[in-house]
Amino acid sequence: MTYLVVNAVFLGAVALLALVAVLVRRAPRWRWVGLTLAVLLVLTAVFDNVLVAVGIVGYDPGEISGIRIGVAPVEDFAYTVAAAVLLPTVWALLAPGGPGPGRDRDEGAAS
Repeated sequence: MTYLVVNAVFLGAVALLALVAVLVRRAPRWRWVGLTLAVLLVLTAVFDNVLVAVGIVGYDPGEISGIRIGVAPVEDFAYTVAAAVLLPTVWALLAPGGPGPGRDRDEGAAS
């Protein structure tokens, strides 16, 4: 099984859970998820390149797509995407009040 197939399974499960959160109107604030994802992808690009370049982490060339960002295979970035979407989605689904409609203000803010 290639890394791309493993990533597809995990990202599919994360996407399904995010869809459930949207359908039950308890999705996270996507603007913040996007900002967090952008920061994490930059950090992943930097540190994964270091880890692969110095040989701490290696990949079987037959199991990756061959697409790389620097020396890190693109498959390495799927875990970052999954984590950046999964954690706030689960948080929103499990939160007592959840960030549903009309919940744009901070909890502690006075009206």
